[in-house]
Amino acid sequence: METGSDSGKKREGGIPDAAVKRAAAVVPSARQVAWNCMEFYGFVHFGLYTFDPSREGKAGAEIFNPAEFDPYQWVRAFKAAGMKGLLLTCKHHEGFCLWPSEYTDFSVKMSPWRDGKGDIVKEVAMACHAEGLKFGVYLSPWDMHEKTYGTPDYDIYFKNQLTELCSNYGDLFCVWFDGACRSKDKLQDYDWEGYYDIIRRLQPEACISICGPDVRWIGNEAGVSREEEWSVVPKEIMTTERNPGYWRQIDKVPNSTWTDIGSREFIQGYEDLIWYPAEVDVSIRPSWGYMDGEAEKLHTLDTLIQMYEKAVGGNANLLLNVPPNRNGLFDETDVKRLSEMGNEIKRIFSISQLDNASAADEKGRDAGAVLNKDRKQFYEAASDELPVIDICLEGERDVNLVTIKETIELGQHIEEFCLEVPADGAWREVYRATTIGYQRICRFPGIHTQLLRFRAIKTRGKTSLTEIGIYYDDKNRNL
Repeated sequence: METGSDSGKKREGGIPDAAVKRAAAVVPSARQVAWNCMEFYGFVHFGLYTFDPSREGKAGAEIFNPAEFDPYQWVRAFKAAGMKGLLLTCKHHEGFCLWPSEYTDFSVKMSPWRDGKGDIVKEVAMACHAEGLKFGVYLSPWDMHEKTYGTPDYDIYFKNQLTELCSNYGDLFCVWFDGACRSKDKLQDYDWEGYYDIIRRLQPEACISICGPDVRWIGNEAGVSREEEWSVVPKEIMTTERNPGYWRQIDKVPNSTWTDIGSREFIQGYEDLIWYPAEVDVSIRPSWGYMDGEAEKLHTLDTLIQMYEKAVGGNANLLLNVPPNRNGLFDETDVKRLSEMGNEIKRIFSISQLDNASAADEKGRDAGAVLNKDRKQFYEAASDELPVIDICLEGERDVNLVTIKETIELGQHIEEFCLEVPADGAWREVYRATTIGYQRICRFPGIHTQLLRFRAIKTRGKTSLTEIGIYYDDKNRNL
């Protein structure tokens, strides 16, 4: 038994029970749960670098003129992919603002686009709100253009711009910062807590992501996630998140690039733990901003689906970047790939095998709450047991895909589990993994069965599941 004991005792491997209890008690905020439920959303990198990538940080506003700019094309392409939000780079490292900021002339108001009277941020926000997509803003702390950068005055400048973005464009699901202190000759002492206060006051439902307290970077920009992903990690990682390039060089301080940042063996050395879920970011093309000649280098559909299943199905969210071209549009190749991705995701999860199914735990208690998608209904095991849930299908069915969700509102507790089917009077294991968290997508060779058993093998406390989905993917996909 791996659950419940006095704090002075030790668990398997000599890990103090107190450390495990600390981790089990950490829960997300309501905004973090809402963010996790989004699962998949899009990034748009757009700026002066779109028009002349060779002069990033040196080009002037006169080159910004996306003559065919159409935010509805972006939004509809993202919706076709199954995304639930759009995150726009309102100001990237080059310092150029896609809105007519009152605090600088280095913005769209000095460009030929719309005779200097346009506002990219406003039009994208309006398109998102009209089409039912959530909208988020990216504001780079590093600014290669602003003369006050590296002085206390820059904090005032940055807060003013952050206030503009949080005040003038409706509800935001996210404010996304970025790795900072990149200038070789200038070191900016950012007032992070002051930035957070502005966002909490003006956009209380928005997650502060990357260099913020709500969502952390996965540790790469390649769409690669960990096999064992914990949302409960040492608080120190929130500090290293603010400047990953620096902290990555210091082996003694944990950062998001480490392979293990949440196992029971790892967390025993840390008293202060926080809920800090991971976001997997990647660009559909090799570059983040638009570059000529990359239309033939898009990630393949299979690669994108693999990233999706490993991220969204591995206790993380997927943020996929699509860069507009110089006309202000997504290339048709990108639009087509997004549509293919959305159609494939729908197809994969189109054949549910749960019609008229029932579920009960090993002690005969009803566990039917796991068979619907209502997060307010969930199965909760007794505190002193490792739950075993049997799902009985309506007759024998083909199965090769199972989704499992913990009730993260109560914490992340499952450290290892397996799926089993009856075989020769016993139970045969068909899948085993470690963490679940928000969601685990389990793919395995096809089986034909009426009974499927979920078995918790190792937990940090009382197990609670909000959903188990059972599917048959009729395409033989090897991921």
